[in-house]
Amino acid sequence: MTPTSALKAQDATLPEFIWDDALIRRYDLSGPRYTSYPTAVEFNQNYPIEHMVKAAARSKASGRPLSLYTHLPFCAHLCYYCACNKVITKKRDKAMPYVERVLKEAAIQSKLFGADRPVTQLHWGGGTPTFLPKDVMEHLMAGYGELFNLQTGDERDYSVEIDPREVDQDTLPTLWNLGFNRISLGVQDVNPEVQKAVNRIQPRAMTEAVLNEARRIGFRSINLDLIYGLPYQTPESFAETLEAVIEMSPDRLSVFSYAHLPERFYPQTRIQGDTLPSPQQKLTILHNTINRLLDAGYEYIGMDHFAKPDDSLAVAQREGRLHRNFQGYTTHSECDLVSLGVSAIGQTDDAYFQNNHDLPSWEASIDAGQLAITKGVNLTRDDRIRRWVIGQLICQFRLDRQLFADVWQEDLNRYFADELSRLKPMVQDELIADDGNALQVQPAGRLLIRAICQIFDLYRKEGASQRFSRII
Repeated sequence: MTPTSALKAQDATLPEFIWDDALIRRYDLSGPRYTSYPTAVEFNQNYPIEHMVKAAARSKASGRPLSLYTHLPFCAHLCYYCACNKVITKKRDKAMPYVERVLKEAAIQSKLFGADRPVTQLHWGGGTPTFLPKDVMEHLMAGYGELFNLQTGDERDYSVEIDPREVDQDTLPTLWNLGFNRISLGVQDVNPEVQKAVNRIQPRAMTEAVLNEARRIGFRSINLDLIYGLPYQTPESFAETLEAVIEMSPDRLSVFSYAHLPERFYPQTRIQGDTLPSPQQKLTILHNTINRLLDAGYEYIGMDHFAKPDDSLAVAQREGRLHRNFQGYTTHSECDLVSLGVSAIGQTDDAYFQNNHDLPSWEASIDAGQLAITKGVNLTRDDRIRRWVIGQLICQFRLDRQLFADVWQEDLNRYFADELSRLKPMVQDELIADDGNALQVQPAGRLLIRAICQIFDLYRKEGASQRFSRII
């Protein structure tokens, strides 16, 4: 039996997820989200650009396809909950100079990584990508078309984050004509009181109009983002938001937990702590949300992601080829990641590297004809092994011993003897099962997958998990 068929056979006899209050209290500590391993806190603050150049050369020699990420930091409005790297401005004329610099950076990276490699995944994030005027969007994508091997076939996954408040009659047709075929809409909550408290007034009808127009044009895998834990949310009010969203019937849903850290993120100082739901209310909201979405026919992909059974994410998970990177869950595990723009993080098989967070500093580097990378890490073989193991657990909810041996020519029991010993309490608590052939995350463990993954995180063995958000 293959690992995938074994997974299907076991999943067929188990519920997708079990909520256990006692286990949640025991394991709901802090931990990484594992969009990378090692995580960004392990990045070297003085990473030499030559290391990135060498990593790009190794990537180029591999011939693997590319994923192309662009960070577009501008927002016309400040959402008080936001922890992204952004620039709040109403001045649209800032967009073109920024894009011109992105294209200068892209020209450097295209040479380093190889202009002929197929770009099978492309993503514009932010900020608010739809802040860009139509001509600036067209200029950026035309430049990419000259520098990279952009794909036009159905297998491409070209996505963009959209703020429905920043959409006019030309926005969606423009994005479609530029080659985008998937969109993610920021919603957060449809309740007017909650929207007012976070400075994001966005009537349901506005979101629905954008979603329906996107469907009419032909966009697929439409995602909606929600946030729970915002001011004035209650289990009852969020249940109403969820019903509205289910009626809109997105293909995917991301339901994020709001982490109130005003000491780190200045915009959050405008949110009064006494207006937030209590920790117990947050847990109730999450519990109810998962149950309701499962009842509505969505599959629980993991952590905060849900998808319809026929969506590519759900299909990839069933087939054992789901992947996780800085954009979250993805179906493109074979891609190296070329990232452009302020604060963007790139990735190869054996390195991560991040651009300067500070916009003027990033601009100065690009204007000087240089890369703007300031942080990064080269992966050891052990890092790569642990990244693979964590990826199997967080994406497939399964770690197969024979597959591990085939990929790494190592014996799992010997290599991870200490970790398997520390995993025993989780086996006893039925978060994870071990039949000798594979570790299989159990329904009660799906919600606490970040805690399970931390067992295999060498850097967390020393502690320091307080730098991360709570697991739930």
